[in-house]
Amino acid sequence: MSTVLEPRTAAELAAAVRESAGPLELLGAGSKRGLGRPVNSGQHLDLSHLSGIRLYEPEELVLTAGAGTRLAEIEQALAEKRQMLAFEPPDLGPLYGMPAGEGTLGGMLACNLAGPRRPKAGAARDHFLGALAVNGQGEIFKTGGQVVKNVTGYDLCKLLAGSFGTLAALAEVTVKVLPAPEHERSLLLPGLEDAAAVAIMTRALGSAAEVSGAAHLPAGTVSLLAQGSGAATLLRLEGTSLSVAERIALLRRELGGAGVEMEEAASKSVWRALRDVAPFQGTQEAVWRLSVPPASGAAVMPAIAGSGVAGARHFYDWGGGLIFLALPAEGDAAASRIRAALKPAGGHATLMRAPLSLRAAVDVFQPQESALAALAKRVKESFDPAGRLNPGRMYQGI
Repeated sequence: MSTVLEPRTAAELAAAVRESAGPLELLGAGSKRGLGRPVNSGQHLDLSHLSGIRLYEPEELVLTAGAGTRLAEIEQALAEKRQMLAFEPPDLGPLYGMPAGEGTLGGMLACNLAGPRRPKAGAARDHFLGALAVNGQGEIFKTGGQVVKNVTGYDLCKLLAGSFGTLAALAEVTVKVLPAPEHERSLLLPGLEDAAAVAIMTRALGSAAEVSGAAHLPAGTVSLLAQGSGAATLLRLEGTSLSVAERIALLRRELGGAGVEMEEAASKSVWRALRDVAPFQGTQEAVWRLSVPPASGAAVMPAIAGSGVAGARHFYDWGGGLIFLALPAEGDAAASRIRAALKPAGGHATLMRAPLSLRAAVDVFQPQESALAALAKRVKESFDPAGRLNPGRMYQGI
């Protein structure tokens, strides 16, 4: 039977880590527990009570909250001031069979996840300004601050983001927020093959139209639009009404007059679905997240199919630089084939969702070269020499 530790303050969190008899699995709401290798621990460190907005200064564009604060609460508070988390954090709970709206701010930063606005606004780590955290020795430390421009000391926020709780347990975090766009429209281009769609998305992202989202849904793969399962390429523009109208006109001229303008409600709905990987929710498929140079995106899927991986569905985001791939969760042969197919493009693959047995058997995250693995091990040992925090969540032995 598992022991659940429920600290309510940073001091209690430090004591729980310091006095733990063995490894600890860190959990917020558990909405992303299925992302990463399984942690072999009889103790769960529940961070959900470290919650609540501590400081919100809309004029200064900063917000500080307990790491266990639900993102839904954060986003509601920001919406009241017409502001947002610009990195567009996805709600992945439903991908793992959990209710929507359960994810926490600390969990999102620890996983460094960002949505479709990533090419324009940056990753979660780019908006992570400061933290109050506890290392694996039960020591409280602070990094960063509560201002957008902060050059004091080492920027450990960049290191903690994407460490999946293996270096420190976050107690409190400070993030940069930005004004929310007044208006949104999307341009829909139907019927494009993958290669043509990636070329169009690359052109649009490099144009003066300031596109804030570029995605492609291949024919027969996903059905998020009223038009059914035909191929659809989506280009999103945000800003003031006048600016969006002028930029859509500019974009259509650049594309030879192609595209159908989507109304705001339909645009918001489809981008929210893409953000949350909705096409692959409610299935038993394994889900992979492939990161590649955008211009190489269209070549990846034929290479994967040619490697012997069958029955795959996919869609593109980030102008072709991000591919979500779903396929039958059978054995571990697909992992090596997918990664071999990605190698010529210089990409990497993360197993986003799979049965526990498969996550334990394969490298969930892209295998590291020996020098990088040695560096990661030294970093882990400097923060958590006893290996108490989420051991093995990312890589075996780390």
